[in-house]
Amino acid sequence: MICLMHFSGTHTALITPFRDGKIDTIAFKALIDRQIAGGIDGIVPVGTTGESPTLDTAEHIEVIRLAVEFAAGRCQVIAGTGANSTTEAIELTQAAEKLGATASLQVCPYYNKPSQEGLYLHYRKIAEETSLPIMLYSVPGRSVVEIAVETAARLAADCPNVVAIKEAGGSVDRVNQLVQALPADFGILCGDDPLTLPFMASGAIGLVSVASNLIPEIMVKLVQACAKGEFAEALAMQKKFYPLMRGLMTLDVNPVPIKSAVAMQGHCSGEFRLPLAPLTDDASQKLGSLLRSYQLLA
Repeated sequence: MICLMHFSGTHTALITPFRDGKIDTIAFKALIDRQIAGGIDGIVPVGTTGESPTLDTAEHIEVIRLAVEFAAGRCQVIAGTGANSTTEAIELTQAAEKLGATASLQVCPYYNKPSQEGLYLHYRKIAEETSLPIMLYSVPGRSVVEIAVETAARLAADCPNVVAIKEAGGSVDRVNQLVQALPADFGILCGDDPLTLPFMASGAIGLVSVASNLIPEIMVKLVQACAKGEFAEALAMQKKFYPLMRGLMTLDVNPVPIKSAVAMQGHCSGEFRLPLAPLTDDASQKLGSLLRSYQLLA
């Protein structure tokens, strides 16, 4: 039986803390507890922000298991189970379903550059092999190809459990196109923190946020203001926090700045998996100054 759900609100694309080469379960639990205390609606473990390409299959599944356990029913758990191999994506998605995840985030296959027909068949096959609600994830900056509006509409029509899309292509016009092409109850979520306001003003119903690893309460308030149509308040918040949101995107490739920021606060180590590398000294100094300007560091 397919369980449909609503994806409105703020969902945190979680970092994956490491210590001595292993998943730091203590830091991960504390991170999830802080997210829930901050009012987020869902967590997204092992997306690209969670360094999923550097985890082996057993680790990937273990992070999902821990996220479900630590969330303990207090928020949605949208497990990142996408892959550039359809078979692998199905394996991860079925594992997430058995572990009790509430939904699956399916990144657009990367590197192999499938055609739109290939994308359609990829997602349709995954949808056929799970009853989890599926959120598509179009991120051409990472995967080179995007999920065409027509392909998203085709999947929405043919696959009852394909019910949402995380849109991270940076185009407000594309959000408008998706709104026109998709059913009214299909969830469109912003995938870029600085674009939350314009995306939601154009019809998105929520956000999958990187910055909320650091400032969950702020991102929740921003999304809530947009959802209520309180755009003057939202604009004031956007103006105040835009430099921070932008800095977390531009000082290095995601998730290096956001994990470094959380580490600077003492909540996890600054450990990454190669080929990701720590911030340069210059970038680290800039990040520290940015955090202090928002009173996020002593």
